[in-house]
This record gives sequence, structure tokens and C-alpha cells, in this order.
Amino acid sequence: MADPRPARIPRRQSLADGVYDELMARLFDNTLDPGASLNIDALSRELDVSQTPIREALARLEATGLVVREALRGYRVAPILSPKELGDLLDARAALEPVNARLAASHVDAAFLDALGASIEQLASSPTGPSFADYHAYWEADERFHDLIARQADNVFLYRAFESLGGQAQRFRLFGGLGVSDAESAISEHRAILSALRAGDAAAAERAMTTHVTNVKSRAVS
Repeated sequence: MADPRPARIPRRQSLADGVYDELMARLFDNTLDPGASLNIDALSRELDVSQTPIREALARLEATGLVVREALRGYRVAPILSPKELGDLLDARAALEPVNARLAASHVDAAFLDALGASIEQLASSPTGPSFADYHAYWEADERFHDLIARQADNVFLYRAFESLGGQAQRFRLFGGLGVSDAESAISEHRAILSALRAGDAAAAERAMTTHVTNVKSRAVS
């Protein structure tokens, strides 16, 4: 499907960041069909940038699972996950993220807690409308919350596993044209996780994260 919108590459960002944001918007808004080829040369001409930031942005998007790279064929838009695949992804998160929360609770500090609190406030104040431009800030805040906890766990192997799951990108892709449907529940669950972390209660943090990811799965695949 052709994208009728003019390309928007923020010049105050690095070119790679601008290209990344533009392609992310197209992927989330479903203006790029699953399986569509992402030709680097064509994107370079369309966005009026060199091929280098295009390649950098596509490599970052590959890590989210939103695009795939095939030998001799280049990059393509990844298929939208089936309900089973999305459920399997969230099961993997449910096995990993509660452990991150438990480990993070063992060495919290003020900067970490403040950053988590700020991410929750951004969630609460961000729009959740149907386009990526509407819910971009919400998505970023949600990503940052989970990433902060994964980093605070202070285990490089767990963090690599967390990164390989692509964060929330695959689930948020389903919100294209609809908007975020579970913001109130997600914010409440994030606050419960933060409360346990602020208390330094590792078991409670693990339980709260388990509850959150389990509920996300229930809401996503119901």
C-alpha cells in the first residue's frame, strides 16, 4: 500500500533517528504491507538521505522484529504476528521480565525510581489515539519503563534476551488505526510494579511484573 503522507525527517535528530521514526510510523500505521520489500536505494531517494542512515534504521527495526532481512533479497516488512505467535512472545516475556524485576529490586536507587516514575507520568499524560503520531509518546514511555527495569537487573545475558524479544513493538503494531485500548490497566499495573520496587521488595516486584505481563497477554489475544 502506498503511503500518501509526505515523508517527515526531523532535521534536529540524527538522520538515522529520523529515518527510523518515519519507517516506524509507517509500520505501526500499516501503510507498509506485510511482506513488502524495503528497497534501500528507493528509500534513499524518497527520503532524500544517503543509504547509510537507511541501513542503520533498518538494522534497528530488524531488532524489533518489525522488519526481516532475507539473504539475497534484502529487507522486507515482517508479517503481523498471529494470535498464537503473539501469545508465545508474551509467554517469553512472562518468563523473563519478572526475573528482571526481582533482580532490579535488589539494588534500586533514586535515579532509577525517578526515571520509572517519570515514564509512568508520561504514560498517563500521553494521547492514545489511532495513529502512531497519536500514541508515539505513550509507546516510548512504555518501552522505557520495561527497558529501565531490564537494565537495572544488571545481567548482560538477561538484557540481551530482553532485547531480542523486540520490546512492545509487535503488540503495539496491532493498535494501528485503533489506538491503545488498555492504557488505564497498564498504567495501574506499572504503578504496582514501581511500588514494589520502591519498597525494595523483590518478591512483590516479581509478582507485580508477572501479573502485568499475564494481563497484557490476556488483553492482547482475547
